[in-house]
Order: sequence, then structure tokens, then C-alpha cells
Amino acid sequence: MSRADHMDVAAYALGVLDPQDAERFEEHLATCWACAAELETMVPVVGLLSGIDGEAMAALEQTHTDPALLDRTLMAVRRDRRRTRVRQLLATAAAVVVFGGASAAAAGMLGDDPAPPQAGPTQAAPSVAPSGEPGNPNDPGVGGKEDIEGDQHNATDPGTGVQTTMWLARKEYGTQIAVQLSRLPGPRTCRLVVVRKNATSEVISTWSVPVGGYGTNQNQLPLELSASTSAPVRDIDKLQVQSVDANGVASPLVTVDDI
Repeated sequence: MSRADHMDVAAYALGVLDPQDAERFEEHLATCWACAAELETMVPVVGLLSGIDGEAMAALEQTHTDPALLDRTLMAVRRDRRRTRVRQLLATAAAVVVFGGASAAAAGMLGDDPAPPQAGPTQAAPSVAPSGEPGNPNDPGVGGKEDIEGDQHNATDPGTGVQTTMWLARKEYGTQIAVQLSRLPGPRTCRLVVVRKNATSEVISTWSVPVGGYGTNQNQLPLELSASTSAPVRDIDKLQVQSVDANGVASPLVTVDDI
């Protein structure tokens, strides 16, 4: 047993011996427990060296004389390791998605009924004015005709041009009145007055008219409001919409007197 035989352990482990020398070393290995033990310790190292190619070794050798190249090499190694980790994470995520889809499909085949879709919140229909136009929520008393039933009375003032439709409903407490006004210019302050047959009067509602007015070219929506009076319908002589100036002086805009 020569010294050369013992020195062939590394060469044999790396697979660089020719067939004749490899066969000779294997015959020696069968009777030498020292070489067998040494070969066993080299197996993990050989596995690590198998992942290193010649180009990588040459680049590593060059970094000993070029520090900048060493830095670039280390950065490249770090990037490669990060890409490897990202690919592993993506593969894991894809496996989870595939597993989840397969589970859902299996549940469907087992006859699980899907939960019925829940109905979303219903949207309330917009209020509609007596004229059929959508009501403006900023207007006072929008939807007066929808709120009450009553006898309809129409009037147009020949001087001011203001038009109105009023609905009078009999109530236990008196009369409920719904009013619709158009061709009403602004700005101004208005009021609704009940004139009884005994010549007494009562202001039952007041409001302000913006610059654009109501039922005009600037604002085509009519004004709608409602009011009440203690006077029964049989005691009402007329209803009058009046304009009130800054001094409190009132002038009629339109009058309903066929009650």
C-alpha cells in the first residue's frame, strides 16, 4: 500500500481518475478503512463543488486583484439569491391559488348551494310635483299635492302673469291647502292669505323667492308648498298670494276666488 494510493481519495471523489486508476483505487478502498472514512467526509464537499462552474471560478480568481469586480460579483450573487426567493414565493402563491380553486370546485360538485345574492339598498324614488316635474328638495313644501287630496282650483293673474293651482282638502281642524306657483319672478318675499266670507283675513304661510324665481326661464321648476288654516272650506271666500316689500306693504300677485 503506497502513499500514492492514499492521495487518490480526492481525485477519485472528484471523478478525475481515468478508468484504470479508478478501478485500482476501488480495489485499494475495499481494504483501507482510512481512505474509506476520508472519502465519506468528502462526499458533501463534492456535492457543493458540483454547483460551481468554471466561469464562476475564473471570475472569483479575478476578484482577488480587482476589488471593484469583487463588489460587482457580490451584488450579482445577492440579486440572484433575491430572484430565487421571489420565484419560490410566487410558486407557493400560485400553488395556494390552484388549491383554493380546486377546493371551491370540489365543494360545488358536492352539491353545496351558493349563498343567494343579497339585495342592495333600494333607492327611493324622487318626489314628483303635481305637474309631473321632479321636485326640488330645496324648495319649501315640495310635493304638496301628493300629501293631500282636495278640490283643484286654477288661476292666472292678468296683470302679473303669475299662475297658481291650489288643492283644498277638508280636515277636522279646518282646511289643508297645497299650492303650486309658476311664472313667479324673484327676488321677493311672498305670503299666502286666506280671506274668509266674514271679511276677516289670515296669513297662513310666508316664503322668499330667489333671483331666478319659480316656473321662469331661469328656473323652470314651479314652487310647491302646503299650509293649513282653521277656517273650514265653506267659510273661505278666496285665497291670495301677495308680494311684500321691504316696508311691509303687500300687493296681490294671484288670487283664487272660485271656491
